[in-house]
Amino acid sequence: GKGEKRELVSRLRVLLLHLLKWQFQPERRGASWSATIRVQRTDIAYHMADNPSLNSQITGAVEWAYGGARLEAAAQTELPEKTFAKTCPWSFAQMTDPDFWPG
Repeated sequence: GKGEKRELVSRLRVLLLHLLKWQFQPERRGASWSATIRVQRTDIAYHMADNPSLNSQITGAVEWAYGGARLEAAAQTELPEKTFAKTCPWSFAQMTDPDFWPG
């Protein structure tokens, strides 16, 4: 149970980090960021299908993941932390939707 939740939070953090960078650094968008976003979405979908009990923990997992992603995005983009919303601006459905690209 705990290991599956940790993996979900970790994958969400990577996905959210890249979605934030995608939104706030459009001039740096490239194939690598796009691939990371697509791979994380696919892996999250597989992980959720394999662990349906995690559905009840999505809200908490997104909160934890976003907190880390926000800090990492500020460090990697060198933008002030306040640039990024304090709470995740996207729903789980949005962030995992293959057709959703912020900005």
